[in-house]
Amino acid sequence: MRFAVIVFPGSNCDVDMYHAIKDELGEEAEYVWHDTESLAGYDGILLPGGFSYGDYLRSGAIARFSNVMKEVVNAAEAGKPVLGVCNGFQILLEAGLLPGAMRRNESLKFMCRPVRLKVENNKTMFSSAYGKEEIMTIPIAHGEGNYYCDEETLASLKKNNQIVFTYSGTNPNGSLEDIAGIINKKGNVLGMMPHPERAVDPLLGGADGLKLFQSIVKHWREAHVVNA
Repeated sequence: MRFAVIVFPGSNCDVDMYHAIKDELGEEAEYVWHDTESLAGYDGILLPGGFSYGDYLRSGAIARFSNVMKEVVNAAEAGKPVLGVCNGFQILLEAGLLPGAMRRNESLKFMCRPVRLKVENNKTMFSSAYGKEEIMTIPIAHGEGNYYCDEETLASLKKNNQIVFTYSGTNPNGSLEDIAGIINKKGNVLGMMPHPERAVDPLLGGADGLKLFQSIVKHWREAHVVNA
């Protein structure tokens, strides 16, 4: 499987994402600059964390207009897996690929520490390797991770089982309903604030995030065997 790791000015988790795919999974990964106008050769799209364009205006607000985002939208519409982590999640929200918005952490402070997550939906291409309600530990590193949406959107997320991950025990940022990660209705676009790419090897403090990437590859291979 061939992944595109999108790099914006200010991305700082692109190397982590590349390492997770290339070294831990043994799959293909390439850095793709933000002004790229085609993602045709890639099977999966990864939007890493960081501070795209310095987080001016709002986190992800400027990156949303990068040339490559037109292709990210096209990839999502074509059913390819699209994963946005931290700033990548914020960009997906700004681009309208996921519903809702991000606000400043309730503490108004940047937070960087491991958190406990619960798997709310393990029937997605991103979470099938996890057990239902499995608890895992994944690090966060953000100042604007307080997910918010209106009541109608929240009802829709619940009805369509689009809430994939929630914070377990302690909510670090005030996120609505403890939401840590959601998917689109089609099920191929996931946005999450915690960093699974920073939890793919015991040397990093834990490997709970590796199952997420394994889930993506497993889904892709099964789909291509069926369609072969």
